[in-house]
Amino acid sequence: MKTVAGLLLLGVVVSTGIRVMADEAAAADQAPDTYKVRFETSKGNFTVEVHREWAPNGADRFHKLVETGFYDDCRFFRVLPGFMVQWGINGDPKTQKNWVKAHIKDDRVTQSNKRGFITYAKSSQQNSRTSQVFINFDDNARLDADGFAPFGQVVDGMDVVESINAQYREQPDQGLVQEKGNAYLDKRFPKLDFIKKASVVKEETPADEKAETEKANAK
Repeated sequence: MKTVAGLLLLGVVVSTGIRVMADEAAAADQAPDTYKVRFETSKGNFTVEVHREWAPNGADRFHKLVETGFYDDCRFFRVLPGFMVQWGINGDPKTQKNWVKAHIKDDRVTQSNKRGFITYAKSSQQNSRTSQVFINFDDNARLDADGFAPFGQVVDGMDVVESINAQYREQPDQGLVQEKGNAYLDKRFPKLDFIKKASVVKEETPADEKAETEKANAK
């Protein structure tokens, strides 16, 4: 017959194990302190550098979305010259359905919404951010007081970002984009620019650099 002490010890072990697994899961979802994401688009390529200390929750979610391929084949469905370009609704409604209510907690605003800075779209409700993001075309500091927390900035290819097709402005219906995905956008707004692929940039290690040098010298 198990003693009370034995049962208590078992409870502590199980509780500790669950806590360790939760901590490991949280660590797995945590993004690097700084990382870059390369966007290959129908207009060319641009690179965003993310700083986790600016907005940890936003940086972690963005890293996860990129790593899972969520942004691949996404359309730039809202483009307002002088203001911003927005994307982040997956082209497959089945995939989008898994993320539409996957809210993350608000981050404190530590950076201003300056030209080239990237920020999550959100509603007026608390903790409403999910997967939609935008890049500021201009200095939009007025957004700071409303809780729009930048988590990174464009470090290469801002000219590409500014060349994204703006002819449809805000015409695409976001509800229909959520419901029908790219099928709706391709039919009604066929000239929208889009992301071919988004990927975290691999930082070369000294060993990688040495291998590339030796490979070049061998030619």
